[in-house]
Amino acid sequence: MSTLPHASNEDLVCFAYGVGHSDEGVCLLIKMGPYRILLDCGLSDISPLITEDRLPVCDLVICSNARADRARGLLELHRAVPQLPIYSSEVTSLLLPLNWLDEPEPVPPFGQALPWRRSIEFQDGLTAELFPAGHLPGAAAILLTYTGFYRSYSVFYTGDFFLSNSRLVDGLHLDSIRNLNPDVLIIEGSYGTARHPHRRKQENTLMARIDRAIEQQQSIILPVSNLGIAQELLILLRSHHLFTGRDIDIWVDGKIVPCCDAYLKLLPHFPPSVQNFARHQSLFWDEKVRPHVRQLTPENLANIHQRQCIIVTETDIDLGIYTAGHPFPWLVLLPSMPQETILLPSTTPQLAIETYLLSQHSDGAGTTQLIHNIRPKHVVFIHGSVPYLADLTALEELQNRYHLHSPAAGTLVSLPIGDTFIQPAPPADPNYEGELTELEREVNITLPTDLASDPRWHNFADTGSIEARWQGEEIVLRGISQRELLDRQQQLNLPPDLHCCGNCRYQRGARCYNSRSPLHGFKVTPDGVCPVFESNEIK
Repeated sequence: MSTLPHASNEDLVCFAYGVGHSDEGVCLLIKMGPYRILLDCGLSDISPLITEDRLPVCDLVICSNARADRARGLLELHRAVPQLPIYSSEVTSLLLPLNWLDEPEPVPPFGQALPWRRSIEFQDGLTAELFPAGHLPGAAAILLTYTGFYRSYSVFYTGDFFLSNSRLVDGLHLDSIRNLNPDVLIIEGSYGTARHPHRRKQENTLMARIDRAIEQQQSIILPVSNLGIAQELLILLRSHHLFTGRDIDIWVDGKIVPCCDAYLKLLPHFPPSVQNFARHQSLFWDEKVRPHVRQLTPENLANIHQRQCIIVTETDIDLGIYTAGHPFPWLVLLPSMPQETILLPSTTPQLAIETYLLSQHSDGAGTTQLIHNIRPKHVVFIHGSVPYLADLTALEELQNRYHLHSPAAGTLVSLPIGDTFIQPAPPADPNYEGELTELEREVNITLPTDLASDPRWHNFADTGSIEARWQGEEIVLRGISQRELLDRQQQLNLPPDLHCCGNCRYQRGARCYNSRSPLHGFKVTPDGVCPVFESNEIK
């Protein structure tokens, strides 16, 4: 067995090969006593996991779910070291081959499936137990336990988790893991401290937007990752009351098609509501019950131009192949936090682009709720943008109770276990002090320019327009994007070439901010006019 990178004699450490920043996959090496366990293998290049002697850096691998950012390197690792044990849940083992659809020959299943909620001993004193984690069928949270001669260690790894129920998988049940008191909790922080509406409200908002687009004679494109959210959207479109029995064609393209076929083989593993739905109609492909869901092939591509439709496709397909020659205007709906780059057509005059929220992970409230229910000693945050993870490690409610870590890739994290809690050094203060001035007709808030150094500032200040609302005793500020401004304009049915306040770049929050205007400082109506109008059209 090889030595741990940046070798350590400590009994409990974590080395981060990948932590899910940006396009980086997740891959963590845990040393517990004499054993080394690799949690996930989302690396594109697995060479760091193989020594010069062609030996693996670990004793075994456990994969938390079948998404590419957790599993893309498993096949190469298996081919390099066929004798290395690879474990996952049963459903994940069935979905893993979907990561290698580009292989010239079908990849037979490999690895071993573990049951839910049963402690399995791998080697003397080393056990693992899997808990359904939500997020994706088969996704697992993993409890690792090592019982040594002198002491025991435990690590709880959430993988991708979601506390809320989605359409095709139940959420992680806190009752099953409450008061586990592990030495270490490794948890994803995909959404940082952001708070989201309930999942059902998100679904209703998205369906209402698609319904409105159809009423406005638009066709819709939904570019999504091929595994997980694609199937959620399809079953949502088929079962939501706004679309049940509706005469609309839904076309499915790319690698999403074989992923849907794989889901059809998992029916016994889905929630009872989904199994009941499947007794009356197909989950996906259906030519009889409206809305019709069909596979898009090169042979029937021309059919999408005959009438309005909804297309669910991969993110790496050039959307121009759908929009070219289509008689209806298009609405492209993108996930608010896309994991991949979307290939938008370069020249399509009737193309609108908007974003939507359909959570696949728990928000900040769910993340902290899970931490407080489990009650670990150390918390290691992974899988999220660096600013979002910094927001979590800056929370005072967590700093006062846990050792907090947010490692970068290539970092060794020591996890000393003692009887006394030592307050860790807090991260840099994320708060910015400013001044507030109350004038006769407005309130001015002045903040330091250091605020603009955060990479999130660009999106926040995109248009210079903000929206404020009360949250308890605090005021929350939110930047308004260009797309949102244009959408509001469209909802008001204002012609884009009309010289009015609703189309003016100086109208923000229903108030005029043009110092040259006679309306400066006053509230204005969208159809108001003045002689110094300037268009807010995006150049």
